[in-house]
Amino acid sequence: MASNASSRASLRSERQIPTGRVGNGSASARTKSVPPKRSATASSLRSPVDPDNADPGRVRVAVRLRPRNADDFPHDSDFTSCVELQPEFKRLKLRKNNWSSESYRFDEVFTERSSQLRVYEAVAKPVVESVLAGYNGTVMAYGQTGTGKTYTVGRLGKDDPSERGIMVRALEDILASTSAVSDIVEVSYLQLYLESVQDLLAPEKNNIPIAEDPKTGEVSLPGAAVVELRDLDHFLELLQTGEANRHASNTKLNTESSRSHAILAVHIQRSLKGKEEKDSSSLANSSDNFSSHRVPLLLKSKLLIVDLAGSERINKSGSEGHMLEEAKFINLSLTSLGKCINALAENSPHIPTRDSKLTRLLRDSFGGSARTSLIITIGPSAKYYSETSSTIMFGQRAMKIVNTVKLKEEVDYESLYRKVENQKKLKEYEASFAEFEETFSMKSENLEKENNRLELEIRRLVEDLNNEKHQNDLMSKEIVHLKMSLNQSKEQQLENSMSQNILADTTQMYGKKIEELLKQLEDEQSRSASLEEQLNEMCQQLSDTQNSLQTQENVVDELKKELSEIHEESTSQIQSLKVKYDELFSEKELLYEELKSMEEKVLNEARQRKSLEEEVLKLNRALCDNSVELESKGPYSMTRSASGLSGAVFMPRSVKSRETISGQKDTISKIFEEVGLSNILSMLKSEDLDVQIHAVKVVANLAAEDINQERIVEEGGLDALLLLLEASENTTIHRVTAGAIANLAMNGSNQGLIMNKGGARLLANIASKTNDPQTLRMVAGAIANLCGNEKLHVTLKKDGGIKALLGMIRGGHSDVIAQIARGIANFAKCESRSISQGFRKGRSLLIEDGALNWMVANSTTFSASTSRHIELAFCHLAQNEDNAGDIISSGGIKELVRISQVSSREDIRNLAKKALNSNPVLLAAAR
Repeated sequence: MASNASSRASLRSERQIPTGRVGNGSASARTKSVPPKRSATASSLRSPVDPDNADPGRVRVAVRLRPRNADDFPHDSDFTSCVELQPEFKRLKLRKNNWSSESYRFDEVFTERSSQLRVYEAVAKPVVESVLAGYNGTVMAYGQTGTGKTYTVGRLGKDDPSERGIMVRALEDILASTSAVSDIVEVSYLQLYLESVQDLLAPEKNNIPIAEDPKTGEVSLPGAAVVELRDLDHFLELLQTGEANRHASNTKLNTESSRSHAILAVHIQRSLKGKEEKDSSSLANSSDNFSSHRVPLLLKSKLLIVDLAGSERINKSGSEGHMLEEAKFINLSLTSLGKCINALAENSPHIPTRDSKLTRLLRDSFGGSARTSLIITIGPSAKYYSETSSTIMFGQRAMKIVNTVKLKEEVDYESLYRKVENQKKLKEYEASFAEFEETFSMKSENLEKENNRLELEIRRLVEDLNNEKHQNDLMSKEIVHLKMSLNQSKEQQLENSMSQNILADTTQMYGKKIEELLKQLEDEQSRSASLEEQLNEMCQQLSDTQNSLQTQENVVDELKKELSEIHEESTSQIQSLKVKYDELFSEKELLYEELKSMEEKVLNEARQRKSLEEEVLKLNRALCDNSVELESKGPYSMTRSASGLSGAVFMPRSVKSRETISGQKDTISKIFEEVGLSNILSMLKSEDLDVQIHAVKVVANLAAEDINQERIVEEGGLDALLLLLEASENTTIHRVTAGAIANLAMNGSNQGLIMNKGGARLLANIASKTNDPQTLRMVAGAIANLCGNEKLHVTLKKDGGIKALLGMIRGGHSDVIAQIARGIANFAKCESRSISQGFRKGRSLLIEDGALNWMVANSTTFSASTSRHIELAFCHLAQNEDNAGDIISSGGIKELVRISQVSSREDIRNLAKKALNSNPVLLAAAR
């Protein structure tokens, strides 16, 4: 999008040329404009727009209706669908009720039964053909969350090629139409998340800057990864990597809701045959041998495929915490895009492109030089009438925009330079070849003369060799005769030596027997001598023993004398100790008086502290009353945070009025300001149980706010909570302290601290000792939050966290089981993601602790939300091939088939089907 009408007619977005890709010198660009039949003036931006208008520069808009699901059939209304399609007339009727409707016309209208191929050929293929011809192009999907944008644009279709989306089909056509030798196809895959441009192919690259050429207005992203494609499989690998790094969360409207705008940029460089140019004569005159007047050209174009995050209303999507921040940024960027579309449709002199990074990135797509196709996705449900109407009006306004489509050609100086260099080298080779021919003729004559001389020499040598051969034959006969004589003499010597050897062996054998007999005689003599020595030693020992007995009798007599002497000395010492005791008793009296004065001082300090605690109790009274009222209505519950299934908030289950919530926040803020966080934390160590309970409740409510969590941890609040959880035996303190730790566990950095300080072990210990359902629910919620961090899974299992989570099933309380199911779903999802990214291998840790058997037996026993969590965990476990054997042996394959057929959520059914189809072992067992 451009800032005014004149810049919209001239500006276009091109990719930045990589270093070393262009030859010597900078390429001179020639831009050809293909003017639209109607320029972007007030007269051309008419409403309504005629879809049959063949203007190539106008933004083409198509609408696609999502198939119905279970949520689209309300039980309390006879008016269920607000959309009526007339595809043969390319019209759509939007019904507000049974008697009021409005009709709109688009370039294409797709029903819920339209195939992916038909959508691609009607919406994206004309843009792809234009990009292959040298023009820039954009294909974008817009619509409410959960209406099928990512399915339409980014579906991989690995198991079923007919399910492939626009991205895969576009690259399939581009790679089929380009040459790997002369053409270059490169891709970048980015996401706009929380108004920050991030690289999906290189996740370490965050907050990539957007650069604009001050002269041409062209937009580029320096630092973004640009990958040259080899084939379609290579692209599918890159796309799968990008999708794994893209932010997505579970909302009420969509279990895999995209939380960022995804942009796939495809850069194409194609070579053309040389064209006749007027200025080629100057190049021809520079070289006598440069006879060609045809200059090689390059076509450079860019294709943007944009999958926008879905707009959502907070009261319908249920976003909270961090997810609420994501929704705000998504809606803000889509609002900025809508303002730019309105300004372009109304031919406004100012286009607010700088309000958002999204509008800056799409500057060339609306009002620029690109050929643009927009597909808007809607749902049939009447309860989303306002969102559907807003999406349709966005498409109607976009149809009024006319872009100035331009073709960019560049002289391929690199090929031209190579051609001139080849001609110069050809001349050098020709001169070298002539010189080589002369040298070769001279050497041939010399070699012929040398050859004649060598032939004569060879004849002479052959004659000499024949003479020597005759002499050698005579000598060989004489040598044979001598060998025969030598063999006969050797045989005689051998017979003599054998007789001598036999005699020597017999003599040596008798000598050895004589030596052995002598040795045996010596051994017998030494044995008898040793026996005599042993007898003498035993006699000596007997005499020594008699002497030692006499000596010991003498020692006993001496000891008796010493004992009597010691008794006399101890008696005298006792008398002296009595005297010393009297002296010490008098000193004790003096110390007692000093202790009494110290006690008075301590009592004074205790009174001062008591007065401070009374002031705090007064300030807490309103909070305590609210807490008592809420506890009487129902126990505390855990609700999902911004990260999908992985967070928890410490707040009452019952729906509070805004006045109650505001009053509690004011009370907590007042306590915070007047008492101070350090004083509140010090009260956790109070000996008064009521003071401890009130203090931990204040800390728990403070921890529910993200802004307070970091300060609580820095002030030592986490250590104090863990110490209190370990030392206290009170059930209320256990319950509220576990809730406070659950709130702190919403933060990823706090999760690691909790695990390192033994938090999981303490929570598991509390779970094993209590049967209070409220306490168990808080403990289960805290462990469920820790399950959302895959880096902590091994430590969590080692500290008994998973076993404790499954052990809390024993009570059978529905609220506790809901938190257990959420924790299992968190664990399975994070574990599946870690395995898919190659960070972990092997069976699931959940299966090792017996979670699978419980899931199989109870997937349909509990409430709808708990069953959905169990079904989600089941689907994620089934995606790991190492779990297939356990799933089959436990009977889980039947449950997986049931989920794929009758689950209440369509996305869960699709996830179960994906798990079955991607694993041949499970698929075979299911049949």
